[in-house]
Amino acid sequence: MWCTDFRSFTDIDLALAPGLTVLRGDNGQGKTSVLEAVGWVARARSFRGVSDALLVRSGAEQAIVRAEVVTGARTQLFEAEIRVAGRNRILCNKQSVSRTRDLYGLLRVSVFAPDDLALVKDGPSERRAYLDEILVMLGARYDAARNDYERVLKQRNALLRGGVRDDDARTTLDVFDDQLVHAATELVRGRLRLVERLAPVIAESYEELATGARPVTAQYEAEWSDAPLNDDDAATIEGSLRDALERRRPAEIERGITLVGPHRDELRFEIGGLEARTQASQGEQRTLALALRLAGHQVVTDVTETAPVLLLDDVFSELDGARAAALVRNLPAGQTLLTTAGALPEGIHPEHRLLVDGGRITEESV
Repeated sequence: MWCTDFRSFTDIDLALAPGLTVLRGDNGQGKTSVLEAVGWVARARSFRGVSDALLVRSGAEQAIVRAEVVTGARTQLFEAEIRVAGRNRILCNKQSVSRTRDLYGLLRVSVFAPDDLALVKDGPSERRAYLDEILVMLGARYDAARNDYERVLKQRNALLRGGVRDDDARTTLDVFDDQLVHAATELVRGRLRLVERLAPVIAESYEELATGARPVTAQYEAEWSDAPLNDDDAATIEGSLRDALERRRPAEIERGITLVGPHRDELRFEIGGLEARTQASQGEQRTLALALRLAGHQVVTDVTETAPVLLLDDVFSELDGARAAALVRNLPAGQTLLTTAGALPEGIHPEHRLLVDGGRITEESV
């Protein structure tokens, strides 16, 4: 991987080991930026949720990210110009890429970070994003469905904010309803299938991380449906969405916002029959967050038959000794990048050690 003017780095030239690479250094030296560059190759965006302009080194107009991605006997070349202003330029095997879904299958990453606790403690949007990130790794059509849904939702909300006062506006709203239902049905079916796969793996991962723990359950909830949803029944999902849109239309017109759809759905977790978000201890919540990441990684590996690259961003700093040891025991094999400002937990055996200091990366002896 090669980077120019990415974050605080003038240049990066790294050949990453097929196993575990540890990036060590004090806080603020750029360790996470290396992981962020790898994540950008996979997602064409920062996994930290920052704008592309902030990825460009101060004083530069663009950052360059290049990577050779080797899968079996196949090598692919990724090249990107991330610009402070204007549209980014992305090439894959020297061919221009205009949609991120066209990068499907190039590289997948599983990110573990200290703020993963938000997956359990924060609002439903965190858990929806968790599901959708995994879905996009499993199939390009889910990226298309999500983008289509978000586009129609934005247009529909703009119409509702402007006021639906005449027949033309109501006709336009009807068109948006049809488009919304179509995209939402595909997205909801994907989420339901995924939750069905994830639920037992999450429960197993949680039990392995916290021996003797209370059982974990997961349930996908949609307030627009009066009955539990089934991913095999597209007609019922579509019908429930249409009925809910019809019922809530007066309220939506009055409030100027879309009140029905998967942008409001919830993935609810219970530990021992109690809601994890509000009634679990912080230790239980942190263990569940780790279980969610491990389960997502395993499901993607099982479905695609290719393990994502593990990006472990200072994750052990937030864990007590028992949970750190449990995570070490349960880390999947494969290419892994781990950042740390301190000592490594017992059981971590890196192939490479890199020191990150003041925008420079040097190799340390193992």
